[in-house]
Amino acid sequence: MNPDQAVALLDWIRRRPRGGKRLHAFFATLYYCGPRPEEAVAMRVGDVSLPDVDADDQWCELMIHTATPEVGKQWTDTGEIHEQRDLKGRAEGDTRTVPGHPALTRILRQHIEDEELKPGDLLFQGENGGILAGSVIRRAWRSARRAVLAPHVFDSPTGKRVYDNRHTRLTKWLNDGIPPAQVAEWAGNSVPVLLATYARCVDGQLPDLKKRLEAAGDLPDLSDAD
Repeated sequence: MNPDQAVALLDWIRRRPRGGKRLHAFFATLYYCGPRPEEAVAMRVGDVSLPDVDADDQWCELMIHTATPEVGKQWTDTGEIHEQRDLKGRAEGDTRTVPGHPALTRILRQHIEDEELKPGDLLFQGENGGILAGSVIRRAWRSARRAVLAPHVFDSPTGKRVYDNRHTRLTKWLNDGIPPAQVAEWAGNSVPVLLATYARCVDGQLPDLKKRLEAAGDLPDLSDAD
């Protein structure tokens, strides 16, 4: 997705009459920080570190340490649809932190205040206070795409899955020149997996790279020997 598409989709979701602001905060977190959806629904309020309102630095920080994918009641010991797991590709009990843009800081601060959430509460809840259901998330995203995107774009792969918010963020980080090792750390991927997946998505850096190479200078001109 390009930025214009992303802002239009998020704004449509925010304006939904039923649970729109709550879902907007969820999708904004996917877009700005790139967690997997199953990681975002597992987050607690206490996993978000927000700066003071009057602080000069308004970047927040998310700590991601659990995932609750949907696996079906028949596949869990508890009979619940979701199963709590450690992070994908990480050691048991491992965590990772991801910086959140000041725009996300404003959204999450308002979301926590509006929902009157406590540190131990789920950050993103369903209407009845439980975990935010994947069916609700997917339905909202599909409705937003249908309402906002031109028909030929809606029928294309552009932003087709909720997961594509994560793809968009990781691609943007790489296109903005963030070192792949840092992007991999924030994303919870290995560098080889990251580059294998996103190498062909990186675009628009050639002019900047040319300027860097040119600034490095060239070999000095040698005068003709007498």
